[in-house]
Amino acid sequence: MKQNEQFEPRRRARRRALQAIYQWQMTGQDATTILAQFQEAQDFNNVDEAYFERLLRGVSGEAEAVDAILQPCLDRPLEEVDIMERVVLRIGAWELLHSPEIPYRVVLDESVDLAHRFGSEQGHSFVNAVLDKAAKNLRPIEVDMPQSG
Repeated sequence: MKQNEQFEPRRRARRRALQAIYQWQMTGQDATTILAQFQEAQDFNNVDEAYFERLLRGVSGEAEAVDAILQPCLDRPLEEVDIMERVVLRIGAWELLHSPEIPYRVVLDESVDLAHRFGSEQGHSFVNAVLDKAAKNLRPIEVDMPQSG
């Protein structure tokens, strides 16, 4: 299995989580309802369904804490950030906080990819800058480590 294929189920889980968290932001429905809708309507073949659920429940359940992490890294109130970028930022910040097994650079790369695919034209640059600041606050030792290469 190629490395890219190995990580594809988690990448797909993030994409599904982006859609589900967007729905949560727009409708205010609880995570359990959204999860049931997605499991009924979506094909979860080759998707890390457990990670999808972890992201959806984590971001929606800890939105205030995640937003408090993001706000000092922003140049404007979080509510003024484009809704898709807000979803991506919340996912990325939650992963930085709760998934230490995922290198922060991977979290940033995956978040930038989501913003590039689904956000506004320059949204990926904004997401990268904000999450880079958040990573310096949340994972200072990892960020300061010299890169091997």
